[in-house]
Amino acid sequence: MWDEKRHHIHPVIRQRARELRQPQTRAEAILWRQLGDRRLKGLKFRRQRPIGHFVVDFHCPKHQLVVEIDGDTHATHAEYDEARTERLEMQDHRIIRFTNQEV
Repeated sequence: MWDEKRHHIHPVIRQRARELRQPQTRAEAILWRQLGDRRLKGLKFRRQRPIGHFVVDFHCPKHQLVVEIDGDTHATHAEYDEARTERLEMQDHRIIRFTNQEV
């Protein structure tokens, strides 16, 4: 299982994750109300979590599950998102993606 304490997170990535926690999108806020405070079957989720060189929207460390919300900008970043997903899957993470509209 991935553990931040055992893996060095670059200070720039860590700072970016902190910055992303403040201006939540509407979709992120809606989903966080369902995932935060162990509301989903007692599972711990973290928001805007650094994993390696990436910051993921939501992360459940127990199941190595990443939940991503793709806003309008993701339409032009499909290739990057695909490579990012492959990289996270190589690290044994499972990724679920939703669009803003689906949330």
